[in-house]
Order: sequence, then C-alpha cells, then structure tokens
Amino acid sequence: QVQLVESGGGLVQAGGSLKLSCAASGRTFSTYTYIMGWFRQAPGKEREFVAAIDWNGEITEYADSVKGRFTISRDVARNTVYLQMNSLKSDDTAVYYCTAGRAGTWVQPTTYELWGQGTQVTVSS
Repeated sequence: QVQLVESGGGLVQAGGSLKLSCAASGRTFSTYTYIMGWFRQAPGKEREFVAAIDWNGEITEYADSVKGRFTISRDVARNTVYLQMNSLKSDDTAVYYCTAGRAGTWVQPTTYELWGQGTQVTVSS
C-alpha cells in the first residue's frame, strides 16, 4: 500500500521557520515522474494550494501568499519532498498535506492522486 507520511510540523513563533518532510513508501512505489505538492487547510477554510515541484525538481510553482518565504524541494532517490517555511505568519497556521499526482493543473487538488494524513503547523503571534 502506498503512503505519503508528513513530518516536521509544530508550534513556532511568528517570524520563525519550520521544515516539513514527506516520505513516500510502498513496496514498489516511486515518486519518480510524479508531481509532488503541498496544500494546506485552516479551520473553516477550503484546502488551498501552497507549492508544487515537477518530477526532477527543475520546475516549481508557489501560491502568491508564500512566494519568497517557502521553498519546495525533492530528493527523488529518497522518495521525499520538503517544504522549507521561513518568515512564518499567523496566517500560515493550518494542517499541511503532502500530495502526489501525474498530470494536470498544479494548483487544483483534483490533479493529485495520493494524499498524506497532514501535519499541523501553528504559528503564534
């Protein structure tokens, strides 16, 4: 069974940093050729796109709200994707989900086939 498992969430003060990791596992699963992304969902709000990266890590896309503060990267050999979050704001508080998909519009959740369980990020002001 293929799984995406997020880690690295927690409580941080505004202006601080966190690095999220997402490890893919499964007997024969490889994230090679998959688009990998991060979404987030705050209480009472819809799930929103944060960032995505192509299969070899050369192309990235970010939501306007996180550009210049967040960086997505991946290690194909380790089947892992990362989200480095700097200059965190209270508005960044949400559950962050890792996701993997084959093709489609990167900002749309329907592009993605696999989802992790999420990791909570709380930014205190």
